[in-house]
Amino acid sequence: MDTGLRGKTALVTGGSSGIGKGIALALADEGVDLAIASRDPDAAALLEIRGKGVRCIRIAADVSRESEVVRMVREAVEGLGSLDLFVNNAAWAWHQPVTKIDSRSWYATIDTNLSACIWASREVCRHMISRRRGSILVIGSASRLTPSYREAAYRISKTGLKALVESLTLEMAPYGIRVNMITPGHFRTRLTGSVPREIEEKMLRLIPSHRFGEPLSVGRAAAFLLSDALSPYTWGADLVVDGALSLRPLPLWSDEEAYRFNLPEEETR
Repeated sequence: MDTGLRGKTALVTGGSSGIGKGIALALADEGVDLAIASRDPDAAALLEIRGKGVRCIRIAADVSRESEVVRMVREAVEGLGSLDLFVNNAAWAWHQPVTKIDSRSWYATIDTNLSACIWASREVCRHMISRRRGSILVIGSASRLTPSYREAAYRISKTGLKALVESLTLEMAPYGIRVNMITPGHFRTRLTGSVPREIEEKMLRLIPSHRFGEPLSVGRAAAFLLSDALSPYTWGADLVVDGALSLRPLPLWSDEEAYRFNLPEEETR
């Protein structure tokens, strides 16, 4: 199926590792030229993306700083000639219990995960408005749907992204600019690399699909939502890609009992 993305240009933040890299690779597979931004874009990842036969420029930027975000967007536009697509993916977490939240960790979380998206969207939208077209994708987190301990600042930052997507959608629609969101569940990335093995084992038991996601699966979902050919009437959507983590049931029945509920009668005897 033709996504119609070949020849488009895209800026992906946090695009050289984890989910961001999965998105970049999926877009490169569709013939999209890319600007990959992060504090220190991984050289091997950039080579892998270029191996798909597309242009890929490197932009080093700390997205928690407004001035660097402004420069990032400017360099992407100048390096690629224009921007058709923008993926806000960069994020980090400084987890603390609510009685121990300090200002440094709070502002680092909010500025990296939420403020950066506001600043980048502002700059990208100004560019896209002048062209009367474009597609924006914001990467959220299933933590917004699944409360947990020590994640207050992180969850607030990700919940704020949902509200921002709604406002962006309304304000950009008159200019033909689509804005959507993907909400991933648990993926093994640098962000989740510090999660203890015993906690991951518990999560695997809780997730109805009993597996973690692969970054490329988010990438393919991203290509679908960014494509005007495949998603022309999709505006302000939130696509949850989490293996049903956000729908995890109360542990009232075993996996075997749950499996048997919907089998034909003859198979349950």
